Amino acid sequence: MGKTFAEKVMAKAAGIEEATAGQVINVYPDLIMSHAASWRCIRTLEKMGTDELYDVNRIAMVMDHNSPARTAKTAADQKLCRAFAKRKGIDKFYDVDAGIAHVVLMEDGHVRPGMVLIGTDSHSTIYGALGAAGTGVGFSEVTATWVSGYLWMKVPNSIKVVINGPLSPGTTAKDVMLKLIGDVSADGGTYCSIEFHGSYVQGLSVSERMTLCNLAMELGAKFAYVPPDEVTRAYLAERGVQPHEYEEIYPDDDAVYSKVITIDGAELTPHIACPHTVDNVLPISAVAGQKVDQVFIGSCANAKYEDLAQAAAILKGHKVAPGVRLIVTPASKHVLERIVKDGIFSTLLESGAMLTNPGCGACAGDGGVMADGEVTLSTANRNFQGRMGSYHAQIYLGSPAVAAATAIRGVITDPSEFLAKEA
Repeated sequence: MGKTFAEKVMAKAAGIEEATAGQVINVYPDLIMSHAASWRCIRTLEKMGTDELYDVNRIAMVMDHNSPARTAKTAADQKLCRAFAKRKGIDKFYDVDAGIAHVVLMEDGHVRPGMVLIGTDSHSTIYGALGAAGTGVGFSEVTATWVSGYLWMKVPNSIKVVINGPLSPGTTAKDVMLKLIGDVSADGGTYCSIEFHGSYVQGLSVSERMTLCNLAMELGAKFAYVPPDEVTRAYLAERGVQPHEYEEIYPDDDAVYSKVITIDGAELTPHIACPHTVDNVLPISAVAGQKVDQVFIGSCANAKYEDLAQAAAILKGHKVAPGVRLIVTPASKHVLERIVKDGIFSTLLESGAMLTNPGCGACAGDGGVMADGEVTLSTANRNFQGRMGSYHAQIYLGSPAVAAATAIRGVITDPSEFLAKEA
């Protein structure tokens, strides 16, 4: 009986010959990430009465959720983290100027195929875009792993998602995932490893793979995974990571899956997640015309370079609708540098967008909050009630293309209208 990716990668991280779904094993993560919760980890370490870390080279800390600090309390927490990282010799420390942890670590070559990563953020599933196994855990688990080097984990069942392409014009990886989440439900992949396969996935950009794996968390996934290929290797090579520095892991042809789901990309249209859950999904045609007060292009799901370039291509030559606030928050400093160099920054600015410093921004409630009765179309990964300000506001989720078209019209708009004009 063949093995899935999850069974193989966890056996490797545990140093055992093989593992089977449902088995509980001690896993030694290759990288342990903590973001804004880093200060909690440090305080927990103090309560444990130890200052010894298993391996500082496996620790990464990124100050992304509230950057720069908005309160004295947050400033003090970040100061604590800086001092701790310096004292312990943690080289993978990224301060408030770096951007979102997931994107920063991938851009800097710290995430590689065959790795197991844990982090104080549920969307750590994004690391599967490079053929790694990433998962979110609590700050206490991270602290314990800092000290012991290992974490007990149950090997998840696996779901195989086959996406056949190409997608229809104006449709993106975000739409694929919203449709999947809507069909399967927000708990349809609970504690499962989601493997993405099919002609659409083969050769897909790393940016779109990141969106697939990021949104897998909204299915309740433990891991997400895209098989490494030449695109993966080229991405890593650009970051100075050579093939001998990682091990690509693939599922066996006869691997056993708890479920196999097939998606016909050619039949997909843009989709929208409506308030107040990510699985409350409808085709854009069902919600087109919904007035918005704000559009947010940001988050680890959709603020990468390709995402901003896609939005800028639609916004070019247009203005944001009167009365609409368009907030654009690049995922990282590297992304910001690229859009400045390529003129995308100017295009966004000229359209009427407000550009903020890199980071989580409005997705984490750090700026861009709404008043009672307001509506936002967001490219983030969650639309829970109260996530962006008032409990009596509404968040719709869509792709960067949908966000750009919506910002221009002031109502939720199918981007195909603008793509047709370009053609």
